[in-house]
Amino acid sequence: MRHLKRTAKLGRTGQHRNRMLANLVCSLIKHRRVKTTLAKAKAARSVAEKMITLGKAGTLHDRRLAAARLHQDEDAIKTLFNEIAPTQKERRGGYTRIVHLNQRQGDAAQMVILEFVDVPLPETAPVAASATAEKPADSEKKADKKADKKSEAKSEAKGEEKKAAATPA
Repeated sequence: MRHLKRTAKLGRTGQHRNRMLANLVCSLIKHRRVKTTLAKAKAARSVAEKMITLGKAGTLHDRRLAAARLHQDEDAIKTLFNEIAPTQKERRGGYTRIVHLNQRQGDAAQMVILEFVDVPLPETAPVAASATAEKPADSEKKADKKADKKSEAKSEAKGEEKKAAATPA
């Protein structure tokens, strides 16, 4: 019987799954939000919340436990203990939220954003990639190309006028 066995296997071996979740949580700590699938987000949420709980206590032992679980990513541990955990001191749980997005084009997997609650995004944090964010950039590039072509055509026309004026008839 599978009583009280709620581990999401995610189609991976135990070691692969633990490393993947550790990497996902480290990325969440560094960037404050991650775009991933719903199944991975649900699995990573429990790991992230346990790391926040360790960070709130802040003892040396808790730092070592977090380092062991996140596989020695020192930058993420410093950020967790110095920046993220102090903002969550008053909360009793529920440190993360899952925001649903559209389905992925290739395999129709449900995409989500996993992010911290009440933690401001760092200045260099990448914004979640969306179709609407990419379209204006493409249209700007097209507009720049059109402007370049127009300026080239104008400069060529001026050059021809100067040549015509310079040659005696």
